Amino acid sequence: MELNAVIEQMESGDEDSARTALQSYNTEMNHCFTFSREEEQDRKRLAELVLDFLNKDLEPSSQLACLETVRILSRDKHCLKPFISQSAMSTLARYADITTATEGDRGEGKEVNEVFEVVKETSTSFENPDPEVIAEALKSICNILLHSETGQAVAAELQLIKGVSKRLKQCQDPTWNHEVFFFILRLTFLLTALRVDIRAELAQKLHGISLLGKQLEAILGLCWPATLEPARAGFENILAKELPPLNQEKAELAVEILKILFNLTFDTTARKAEEQEAAEYRHLGAILRLCLMSRADGDEQTEEFHTHTVNLLGNLPLPCLDVLLMPQVQQGSTEYMGVNMDAVDMLLEFMEKRLDQGCKLKETLLPSLNLLTESVRIHRETRKYLRSKVLPPLRDVKNRPETGSALRNKLVRLMTHIDTDVKDCAAEFLFVLCKENVSRFIKYTGYGNAAGLLAARGLLRAGREPGIYSEDEDSETEEYREAKAHINPITGVVEEEQPDPMEGMTEEQKEYEAMKLVSMFNKLSRNNVIQPMQLGMDGTMKKMTIEDLETQALNPLFPPEEPAHSDCEDDS
Repeated sequence: MELNAVIEQMESGDEDSARTALQSYNTEMNHCFTFSREEEQDRKRLAELVLDFLNKDLEPSSQLACLETVRILSRDKHCLKPFISQSAMSTLARYADITTATEGDRGEGKEVNEVFEVVKETSTSFENPDPEVIAEALKSICNILLHSETGQAVAAELQLIKGVSKRLKQCQDPTWNHEVFFFILRLTFLLTALRVDIRAELAQKLHGISLLGKQLEAILGLCWPATLEPARAGFENILAKELPPLNQEKAELAVEILKILFNLTFDTTARKAEEQEAAEYRHLGAILRLCLMSRADGDEQTEEFHTHTVNLLGNLPLPCLDVLLMPQVQQGSTEYMGVNMDAVDMLLEFMEKRLDQGCKLKETLLPSLNLLTESVRIHRETRKYLRSKVLPPLRDVKNRPETGSALRNKLVRLMTHIDTDVKDCAAEFLFVLCKENVSRFIKYTGYGNAAGLLAARGLLRAGREPGIYSEDEDSETEEYREAKAHINPITGVVEEEQPDPMEGMTEEQKEYEAMKLVSMFNKLSRNNVIQPMQLGMDGTMKKMTIEDLETQALNPLFPPEEPAHSDCEDDS
């Protein structure tokens, strides 16, 4: 139906004619997400007319038709002006049953007072019985928030988050359908993602972490047979990794909750949690452990579910991650040193799968790799277990560390990745697995691959980073011990002996070649192609001048030294 014809029917004021026209327009435009600029003013006029209709006493079918039109029109970010006033947002919030306006909530401005009076006179919160109407209103508000900063500010002024939080407490009401629950959660996600003040209010004043944690428990159907050891009700004696998959609807709701909780906990690792907060986070961590071990209906949905679980685990305070190791060892579970390693094993498997996919590694790989690194740093059993998986005793001394299909080879390849964050994270993980011991780190990665991390930390002259680690047993294999003296530390493998290029040269010829090399370095340096560097006594890199180059050529500054530490595996 032509837009002008729809406007004409709306302007007539007849509810039946308007409803019929809107239903026809909605059917035609339901899948339209791009709009012509020529009809922009007409769409704005239609938006104003629809909002006027919504403030009248309408039949449910007319309410639904109007809100469907609002949903379609709010996709166009150029036509949002009619929807982002406080009166318009209040009207939509009323139909979504998330208004919280009371006499004591009134603002100082005239418009705000008038808005609250309209809301008070026309409706009482949480009394709209039609779930389809509620869902359409929620979708419309989500569109507005997504495209308009003004709309976000108005939502904050109207304190919609309070109405949303009240709604969340009623989510298990049997009258709720999946669509309403989903879009309440989607609206909560947008509010907490786009407004820091709303995020803080939900987390602190409205106890959002506890509230959403309870909703997640309800969706998963959890019971608590033991402290911090949840189980799916009816499956208490079944291993978590053998549980039946979650259906699509439950998985969708769980993912939305995980995304909101990620927003609420975004800064928790940067501060020390209070005792009550720590207990709340450990409780949440126990739920997340079960999420990590659970499956959804389909590989793609399972991966999304696990992705958001891992992202959220990375936000929890590090001391709270001990809940990953708390479940008792059962028959069929992965055990190491008397500890249940099912969750750690799942994290490692998830990380390697993301590594093999090789797509957008910064976004997809780093959350799981960072989480494993911090777990290794603070949990001795986790470090020993992951070291046995990632850095088993070294036997292959003929292939370079970056060559091969083992997990160690894949991670070493990342140490020279073009993305600095990716290569630093991979190097950090392996370095912590080596207990921050430089000699051991070089042994498993080769000096060339390790140089980036060592240079950044001022460790190129060996030594070790400060750290508290337990002692390990000697893990040198017979193959490594026999080949140790012949391993090239730069590449990390045994190489065939190469002829000496200076064999047969006189001292004068050697000096001539050295000065020739200095001259080439100097030329490249003057043209800003390279910046020559040298290793200082403190282990950091320093810029070299031409005088330094000449001195280095004639009289090397640092004679070869024996390493300060052996790479014996039982260094504490």
